[in-house]
Amino acid sequence: MATQLADGLWWFDLGRVNAFLADDDGDLTLVDAGTPFDSGDIAHGVSEAGYGVNDIDRVLVTHYDFDHVGALSRLPFEAPVFVGKADAPILSGTETPDWQNHKGALQRAAGSLVSAPENEIRSVEDEDEIGSFTAYATPGHSPGHVVYVSEKLDVAFLGDLVMEGHGKLKPSSWVISYDTDDVRDSIVSLAERAPEFEVAGMGHGVPFIRGGSERLQELAETL
Repeated sequence: MATQLADGLWWFDLGRVNAFLADDDGDLTLVDAGTPFDSGDIAHGVSEAGYGVNDIDRVLVTHYDFDHVGALSRLPFEAPVFVGKADAPILSGTETPDWQNHKGALQRAAGSLVSAPENEIRSVEDEDEIGSFTAYATPGHSPGHVVYVSEKLDVAFLGDLVMEGHGKLKPSSWVISYDTDDVRDSIVSLAERAPEFEVAGMGHGVPFIRGGSERLQELAETL
């Protein structure tokens, strides 16, 4: 369940979606939280990594989607949840997704299964620093999509900006994105701005344990 990718980094394969755990200089960081049905598997993965759920100090959410925030309200911790500014009011339940956008309509349909977490929700903007992580605003898949990169840990958590398939990265597709032009622009911008990183953790597919930034650059050059 918990696969160690590097020192202080673990991958939780939840079936159709991934979550990750990072020991950021003693601040235990959960990245994304699966579907509402994955809380038990996440807790088990945290235990396999040698910790308890109550040890989690923060949660980094790459974006609001049923399969990335679903278990937040079902996990027994009080850690603050960091999420992109445009997605924060959706996660808190104070706003609803844009039903006039095809992706927003999908989010609304799945939203009945997602409860707003009681945790403190902290809005994240471009280039905010959270521990050793720098947040990069990467809209497209969702308006508030964020990628988190840590030079210290040599890792990037890419969310659903890109997905892995057959050992390669591909952009978030039209059917699951608010705006594929924004997806393309975000990939190119991230490849230009982010520091080099070895480990790349995507929301879907198998993570890369080496050459992550090179693979991102290869994709950007095709767009």
